Amino acid sequence: MTPKDPRPTHGKHTAHIINRADIVDRNFRQLLQTWNEPPTHRARLTESVRSGSTLSGTAFLELFDSQMLSRHLDFEARAMRARNEGFYTIGSAGHEGNAVLGRLTRHTDPAFLHYRSGGFMMERARKLPHIDPVYDAAMSLAASATDPISGGRHKVWGSKPLWVLPQTSTIGSQLPKAVGMAIAIALARRSATALPIPPDAIIVCSFGDASVDHAAAQSGFNAAAWTTYQHLPCPILLVCEDNGLGISLRTPTGWVEASLRGRPGIRYFTGDGADLIETHTVAETAVEYVRRTRKPAFLHLHMHRLLGHAGSDLEDKYRSLPQIEAGEAQDPLLHSARTALRSGLLGATQILDRYQAARKRVHEAASCAARTPKLERRTQIMHPLAPYNAAAVNAEAARADYQTEYPGVTADSSGPPKQEPPRHFAVQLNRALHELLAKYPQAIVFGEDVAQKGGVYTVTTGLYETFKGHRVFNTLIDETTVLGLAQGAAYLGLLPIPEIQYLAYFHNACDQIRGEAGSLQFFSNGQYANPLLMRIAAFAYQKGFGGHFHNDNSITALRDIPGLVIACPARGDDAVRMLRTCAALNVVNGRVVAFLEPIALYMTKDLYQPNDGKWLFPYPEPGRAISLGSARVYHAQARELLIITYGNGVWLSLRAARRLLRQSGRRIRIIDLRWLKPLNRIIIARHARSIGRVLVVDEGRRTGAISEEIVTAIVETCGHGIQIRRVVGDDSYIPLGKAAQQVLPDEEQIITAAHSMLAAINDQ
Repeated sequence: MTPKDPRPTHGKHTAHIINRADIVDRNFRQLLQTWNEPPTHRARLTESVRSGSTLSGTAFLELFDSQMLSRHLDFEARAMRARNEGFYTIGSAGHEGNAVLGRLTRHTDPAFLHYRSGGFMMERARKLPHIDPVYDAAMSLAASATDPISGGRHKVWGSKPLWVLPQTSTIGSQLPKAVGMAIAIALARRSATALPIPPDAIIVCSFGDASVDHAAAQSGFNAAAWTTYQHLPCPILLVCEDNGLGISLRTPTGWVEASLRGRPGIRYFTGDGADLIETHTVAETAVEYVRRTRKPAFLHLHMHRLLGHAGSDLEDKYRSLPQIEAGEAQDPLLHSARTALRSGLLGATQILDRYQAARKRVHEAASCAARTPKLERRTQIMHPLAPYNAAAVNAEAARADYQTEYPGVTADSSGPPKQEPPRHFAVQLNRALHELLAKYPQAIVFGEDVAQKGGVYTVTTGLYETFKGHRVFNTLIDETTVLGLAQGAAYLGLLPIPEIQYLAYFHNACDQIRGEAGSLQFFSNGQYANPLLMRIAAFAYQKGFGGHFHNDNSITALRDIPGLVIACPARGDDAVRMLRTCAALNVVNGRVVAFLEPIALYMTKDLYQPNDGKWLFPYPEPGRAISLGSARVYHAQARELLIITYGNGVWLSLRAARRLLRQSGRRIRIIDLRWLKPLNRIIIARHARSIGRVLVVDEGRRTGAISEEIVTAIVETCGHGIQIRRVVGDDSYIPLGKAAQQVLPDEEQIITAAHSMLAAINDQ
């Protein structure tokens, strides 16, 4: 429900509202030019500015300078846009009090920042004098290729040396990974993983009041509280900069406090964000609490947004002029100026000189930034998106210098590896996970039911007992939190292997991969990475059991994520060797990987007939891996028809090919793609050309299925001389019982399509 809000008559106040930046600027200068009050006292630079505060005069003036620099960056961003030299005008005006947090936290306290964090960045940069935060921000505004954080890909607050991880649109989706990182500090220490930050570091995560209502933010709050309730460390300072507005929507008065003050496990602090001294006092207490107790705190700072949401925002559409002016009267720079004047720290002329010096510094930085090179080539733009060093990845995947006594996966110098009889997919995968945990001391396996239970399908059986709870553990039942924890753990040098229990459940948390994990290397110009190996129990063909949520056959949302690697083995031995490569992609190139495991093939032992055991395979020797993009070809000598498929389609197509051979004597070549992203267009084109007739068997849906990309690849690389057909699932959710088979590809459909294409040979 939107509360009633008095609206001005359109046109009546528009002339007064068009350029509020000039008005805010004039208000500040006018205060100084007309000030005639004598100081109430004479504060010394080395003493507290106000009784009861630890903020010294020197510190106050530095914070005030940071506020002024942030303000002039907002002014200049709009001027740059008018000159077509800048491309971003969401500013920090009214939120400059967050400079206090830049001062009170260390530069080694990782920060996930709200986009109104100019004051924070100006102040934190003081901790490393070689960094010029003004010029860095100007380059980001100008989309400069020399921007030190994103390389011109987005205007973000970020810095590798300052441990500010770039966020592209902080609407709450950064909270799960920030909470995950806070939890992962203790995990890394218990796993003997060298931390890149001090062990007593805390995480800072800021956001607006409207973000409190975002589902991802609620997941973050809940995970922090749940973790603390379990008596586990979660040292995070959650900072809500509450200006009462979500663009044009008003946050109900008192809503944020009512929602968070009584939250179990999260200590609540609040203060006036416009008053530097009050903000410093409450923030100092909150930071000390989090660092000392290793528990989360919620710092609720009341702000007043100035200059609208962004430069293009016409506030008169949803706020009256008196409302806008009332906010401008609470400008934090006005508060800081009055404090400096009344305490005798500075005179009006001195403040004005510093204010104008900040204006000049920002303008000169912007002028220089506007002349720097911009991103111009596609390869230059995409360079950090999907790094891949094939030789190094393959070498790492083949590395077998670890030691473990677990049966079937031993690799040491004492002799050849032990070997077990051929086993089915789930057992092979279980052995492979044991192997990865032995090979990588920094690896952790977690998710819903993965520990004592061993997973819904027993894939993680025995891991908890072998590697203990700090390396194999259950999480709360929330996929957003699972993937947030994975990102946070990866930032700290761990190798997270989260399990998503079913493919349909991934969609609950898709943005944690699409918007967050998948974009980090791109928007940090390769400086940050969050390598994670996301295992997903996937696809259908469970004979009608479970319905849609246990039989989701759509991977379209995954395929749409730039830079994501999608692996999909169809048999156990391939799963092992591909998993080795996936982990190597994580370790060497920091890649984010989705590893899709066909549920229906977990326990499958037979291929053509009961008890033939032809879908059981020996465990691959350590050191053997399948390189990214490598496909498996069955019946390579066949020349009459090519089937391209993956996952369950491999098992179905092999059965169909056997029947066709017996019925007509026709042999069919089958390609198991194994890697679905990036798609190996070269191998697809080579085999399509050699045969000329291609049947694509895709268990996904007709619309959005990977078969569309396969067909496109054939047409684009081979022209229109190739005969192509698809056998694909219907655009339907999967129902219960036998009805499930009616909307999925089956052997009969494959055989019918193949007969049709083979018959055309005789007609030619």
